Amino acid sequence: MASKNKSFDSKGKGCVWRKAFTSNTEWPDKEEFLDVIYWMRQAIGIILGLFWGLLPLKGFLGLLLFVIVNAAVIYFYVNNFQNIDEEEYGGMWEITKEGFMTSFAGFLVTWIIVYTGLHSTSDL
Repeated sequence: MASKNKSFDSKGKGCVWRKAFTSNTEWPDKEEFLDVIYWMRQAIGIILGLFWGLLPLKGFLGLLLFVIVNAAVIYFYVNNFQNIDEEEYGGMWEITKEGFMTSFAGFLVTWIIVYTGLHSTSDL
C-alpha cells in the first residue's frame, strides 16, 4: 500500500523544511541543519531589505538593525526553537556567521532597489 506521506525521500530522511519548522527536531546530518540556517538567512535578508526600503530607513542605523535582527532571529531559532547544542556545530559563532555575508548582500541589493524606487526624488 502506498504511503500518503510524501515527506520522506528514497533514503528515508524527512523533508528538510518540515524538520526546519518543527520544534526540537533531531538533526543527524549537521550539513542539513546548516543548510536550513543558510537559506533562512537569505529569506531574512530579502524580507528585511523590503521592510527597510519601505520604511525608509537609511544609513548606519539600517545596517546596524539588520545585523542585530538577523543574528537575533538565528540565535533564538537555534537555542529556543530547535534547542541545538551549538558545540556540535563549532559554537554559536560558527552558526551565527553561517551564510551571513550572502544574506547581507541580498539585503543590501533589495534595500537599495526598493528605497531608490520608492523614495528617489531625482528629476530625469
